[in-house]
Amino acid sequence: MATTTPEHDRRIAEMKFSSVYPHYVIKVEKKGRTKDELHEVIRWLTGFTDDEIAGHIERESTFEQLFADARLHPNAERITGVICGYRIEDIETPLTKQTRWLDKLVDELARGRKMEKILRAE
Repeated sequence: MATTTPEHDRRIAEMKFSSVYPHYVIKVEKKGRTKDELHEVIRWLTGFTDDEIAGHIERESTFEQLFADARLHPNAERITGVICGYRIEDIETPLTKQTRWLDKLVDELARGRKMEKILRAE
């Protein structure tokens, strides 16, 4: 798998969380999971409260702004695998890696993985 390009990294940084969030909700709900479970995953990764998540949506924060405010979970580095054609552990740009961590967690939630596995409890 190829690593990301500077153009790809810039696109990720400038993308608005508020534009992607509804897609996350649709993806997990279509597979029988809940918005509350989605928020549990986002809270785990970012350290945000539900009010902080809502604030980022309301302010139309970019992923760069979102992750600049995040207090990343110490076990986030355990998130590995392929998402959107990229092997997460090979991504060198921290912001792109963090965004793909979130994508991977949402994907695992939608695929029906148990919450304790998604949240890297082991």
